[in-house]
Amino acid sequence: MELAEQTPATGAELSFVAEGAAPLEYAAVPTLAIRLRVESSGPAPIRSVLLDTQIQIAARLRTYGAAEQDRLHDLFGTPERWPDTLRTLPWTRLTTVVPPFSGNTLVELPVACTYDLEVAAASYFGALESGDVPLELLFSGTVFYSAADGRLQAERIAWTKEATYALPVGVWRETMDRHFPGSAWLRLSRDSYDRLRAYRARNAFASWDDAVAALLGEG
Repeated sequence: MELAEQTPATGAELSFVAEGAAPLEYAAVPTLAIRLRVESSGPAPIRSVLLDTQIQIAARLRTYGAAEQDRLHDLFGTPERWPDTLRTLPWTRLTTVVPPFSGNTLVELPVACTYDLEVAAASYFGALESGDVPLELLFSGTVFYSAADGRLQAERIAWTKEATYALPVGVWRETMDRHFPGSAWLRLSRDSYDRLRAYRARNAFASWDDAVAALLGEG
């Protein structure tokens, strides 16, 4: 079958709306599924879409309580510097294959989450107590559709295509708690871990929490 590639959008103009998010039920790692409505305004049935999505956190678009400001010091500095330092944070990029549809369809964008606090997005989410996280979804990729004569057409998705979504902090926390309930992770060098392990053994602490609490003077 002949494939004709079109640069301007002539028969498959797509639009995108993020309609919700929830933890992915069955996943090896914490994964958040963002429900995305894809709509075609053109007359041709869509054969498939190779959809590239860049998701970023529009940190400037929400307010922060005093405790949140303290926890975000590592990312943005002290609050008086925030007019200069508060910035959009990249979260993830992913590629999704959208199956054939006419009119519109609903797909899930699976976003793997991490508790590694050295990752900026994880540190940001972990600092928040409640409310929503303003997300920006930026789209690119290729849409395939059938022309009136049956030929398979391909068009690039315009770089201007985007969507916004207010992700509830509680949904992110629920996603993490399915795998790591009530926990946070801190990556250490091998040398620091060995020293901490020896300290725990010498003092016969029952848990890592007990060992760290003693080092912080709280034991």
